[in-house]
Amino acid sequence: MAIPVETFFLTPGAQGTLQARIQQMVAEGILSGRFRRGERLPSTRRLAMHLGVSRITVTLAYTELVASDYLASRGRSGYFVSDNAPEPPEFTPPAREDRVDWSRALAQRFSGGAALIRPPDWARYRYPFIYGQADPRLFDHANWRLCAVQALGARDFGALTEDYYDRDDPHLVDFIARQTLPRRGIIAGPDEILVTLGAQNALWLTTQVLLNRRRRAVIEDPCYPALRDILAQSRCALVPVPVDPHGLPPGSLPDSADVIFTTPSHQCPTSATMPLERRMALLARAREMDALIVEDDYEFEMAYLKPPAPALKSLDTDGRVIYVGSFSKSLFPGLRLGYLVGSAAFIREARALRASILRHPPGHIQRTTAYFLSLGHHDSLVRRTGRALTERRRVMEAEIARHGLTIAGRGAHGGSSFWMRAPEGTDTTTLARTLRADSVLIEPGAAFFARENPPATYYRLGYSSIPSERIGAGLALIAEALAQVGGGS
Repeated sequence: MAIPVETFFLTPGAQGTLQARIQQMVAEGILSGRFRRGERLPSTRRLAMHLGVSRITVTLAYTELVASDYLASRGRSGYFVSDNAPEPPEFTPPAREDRVDWSRALAQRFSGGAALIRPPDWARYRYPFIYGQADPRLFDHANWRLCAVQALGARDFGALTEDYYDRDDPHLVDFIARQTLPRRGIIAGPDEILVTLGAQNALWLTTQVLLNRRRRAVIEDPCYPALRDILAQSRCALVPVPVDPHGLPPGSLPDSADVIFTTPSHQCPTSATMPLERRMALLARAREMDALIVEDDYEFEMAYLKPPAPALKSLDTDGRVIYVGSFSKSLFPGLRLGYLVGSAAFIREARALRASILRHPPGHIQRTTAYFLSLGHHDSLVRRTGRALTERRRVMEAEIARHGLTIAGRGAHGGSSFWMRAPEGTDTTTLARTLRADSVLIEPGAAFFARENPPATYYRLGYSSIPSERIGAGLALIAEALAQVGGGS
């Protein structure tokens, strides 16, 4: 590895000849550990030009450093840090005392929410019953790579390098408008679509545009924990409404609210699917209240058991539904690509806010995704994933029944997780810690609830990342752990 010439500079006003100062500069770099054994130094010509000195001065400095075994000369290859150069001394940096009173300095706090925590090495666990992670055995690496290379081509130079500022990749927006949304019964123009950094970014933008401390929002209980944190940051009045086996009940909504957040296709985390009659009732109730509805339609592609129910947005005749979609669920979570669909007046404000904080999602990622979608690779991936999840779900249901575990909620159309309930007296947070020792990962359910003392008996089992042949053994370990903590089967 070559040491960049830009890392060399002569301190103005330092004592000694130029040759001695250059020697000292290189030696200090070696002794401090910045320059390591085997790394190549800039050529004498280049360093001389950079420092504004004669080449012979640099050559003499290098020669002295070779003589003292700090550097080694390798013929025409140049000068390198010698393998015999002194090792940098080990030392402990001087202790620093932080004199800032951060309890007073912080104007707002964003930490402390009930986040879902999974170990970074989750893929090394043998039984990862966690939600929303990609399975490398199902993902189409080859075609994604080809689409990424195509998006790097000269023809797409603008998409790769241009600052879109407040715009999006027209090819991706066109595909969303003409292909993705019509599958949900939604018709929208380019001025009604905004590409976001995933669904969570879409929810944040929506919250910032629609809510403040004088407004009131309804959320489902339990719900997506990050949404609850996002709403808390807006300082709006928050009203959790308990869900039932069919999702959010319109009859339980408060008399007034400004925005209603709901997940009708797959309620998060119970996976309940809202029936058509309830969807119509929810729209009618929102009309009575003059409230807006934010529909998070995550995982609609995972309707592999039967066709998904119509999106709320497709049934909306008033323009009061704002639709949140995501490619991160059907492709891979690290993609961080989603979209907002709403009336042009709303999208205009969300677009302006996005431009002020992140301008736009990276153009190369947008164009790569547009190619992957338009060439049919995404549809093939969804079909392949659907077949795998159908088999895993079948095995999950059979093994759950065999081990006497209790399902509290499952998706009627498909999905990739089960909402489970442990016997009374079980703390699933403790259970999850116990199971890690057996290479089993589950998600405790307490984080999903908005209550002050959330129930401790719920947990979620995802099956998007665990092969069918391991499901039975993993569930057996869960049943065994439940029996050991006193719950029994």
